[in-house]
Amino acid sequence: MKFLTFTDVHEDHEKLQELVQRASEPDIDFVICAGDISTFGNGLKNVLGNFNKLGKKMYVIPGNHEENLELEKILQEFPNCVYLHQQAIKIDDYILLGYGGGGFAQEDATFRKIARFWYGKYNGKKIVLVTHMPPFGNKTDFLDNNHVGSKDYRKFIERIKPKLVICGHLHETVGSVDKLGKTKVVNPGWDGMIIELK
Repeated sequence: MKFLTFTDVHEDHEKLQELVQRASEPDIDFVICAGDISTFGNGLKNVLGNFNKLGKKMYVIPGNHEENLELEKILQEFPNCVYLHQQAIKIDDYILLGYGGGGFAQEDATFRKIARFWYGKYNGKKIVLVTHMPPFGNKTDFLDNNHVGSKDYRKFIERIKPKLVICGHLHETVGSVDKLGKTKVVNPGWDGMIIELK
């Protein structure tokens, strides 16, 4: 499967046009957005509407700019846009696990609870983990000479060993690619990345 992923576009119209155009190409199966598609909710419906028209699935988690919105309810207006936050969705041989929102808290009790359930159900499967905040201790979370990512995400990654982690939030690390063990970690940013998994 081959997909386009992006994050932190913040309703930038020029970037969005480029992303929608790339997503429309026949080699792209679906789209994953790792949050902050809007600016505190502004422009959200316009962005979703443009992707919805493509007729391909777009899996969306909230960023910190959408976490106080009723994103799940808003997405119901766009049948091709799927709410991925705290959800597990099977695509071919892979399981997409999504967890959005968050600022700079390195621990999250709600995530730990969901992670225990996910580990019990999906351990040993091919996993793609989609979070807004990056996991701790890699290039995607390095800011001002410190690692500022989620320690809870990191622990979960070390346990369940996803094939891929898609994250964002930190504009300073856009485009970063790293590894935690054998798990590839990417911050695709507003330019987006094309990823192919077999």
